[in-house]
Amino acid sequence: LLWHRPRADDGRRLDEARALRSAPGQRAVQPGPYWAIDAGPVRVIGIDTGLLGTLDAEQGAWLREVARGPRPKILVTGSPLYVDGRYRPCPIEGGGTVDDMVRDPDNRFVAAIGGDIHNYQRYPVRLPDGRTLQYVVAGGGGAFTHATHTIPRVDVAGVSERDFRCYPLRGDSLAFYSALYGRRLRLPRFFALTEAEAAAVIAERLGIGPTRAPGAPARVTRRMRLVAGLLGTGRRPDRTRRFRLPVRRLYTQLFSPGSATYRPPFFKSFLRLDVGPDAVRLRCYAATGNRAQEIDPPVEDEVTIPLPGAAE
Repeated sequence: LLWHRPRADDGRRLDEARALRSAPGQRAVQPGPYWAIDAGPVRVIGIDTGLLGTLDAEQGAWLREVARGPRPKILVTGSPLYVDGRYRPCPIEGGGTVDDMVRDPDNRFVAAIGGDIHNYQRYPVRLPDGRTLQYVVAGGGGAFTHATHTIPRVDVAGVSERDFRCYPLRGDSLAFYSALYGRRLRLPRFFALTEAEAAAVIAERLGIGPTRAPGAPARVTRRMRLVAGLLGTGRRPDRTRRFRLPVRRLYTQLFSPGSATYRPPFFKSFLRLDVGPDAVRLRCYAATGNRAQEIDPPVEDEVTIPLPGAAE
């Protein structure tokens, strides 16, 4: 262990935990690391997409079987089908994709929730038959916050910036990472951006209005543009990509254990689903680390999903 000093009784606790592995209550009856649970009017289906974001033929056949029937369904997957403004349908060995099954009207899916990425994103995709599927990224409880300011201007599957939701907001994400790099590189005066400055430069780069306007908009300077570019801030599709510092996979793989911050806000989140007989209420709650928000967590996004012909 690189960042935790073992305690004197850790060995005893591990031995006690190992003794439970053979207990009958610890034995799984599911066919593999995938499952289906009937919860009132809905069926929740969890799949294992592995490291490659795919399904093998055996799991694909199982998914086709449990996806049948009139009961409304919610998919839970390790690899989101829509993420960072891109479409990843999750291919299945032998042909077809997971999203083919999610979109099939006979299967009655109403939402697909993915993890892996440590933030919150929601894409309400309207299908040709008039249905709207909620594609959600809900990995915001992960160990380290993944940036949202790197998400380009959203235009995918008919979902535009007007419809797209994320947490943390892109401006807050850029301000968070600017402070983080300022401390790490010992250049806080150069890198650090306030929330207002970050929101202003995000709006300029993406060609959108400010998501949140607490006061007069900040004037965008050359330093702010340079910092935003270095930190990989999203841009319009017609702009070319330039050099940027690592803020996504490379950063989290190499630096995240040593870059954990203890200075709120943390911009973590958790997802809550309340299932009723006719609808599912989906809410994203913020977990900031500030006492007031810990006592009464704010709702950063909310949507009510109607259930078509819910059946027991």
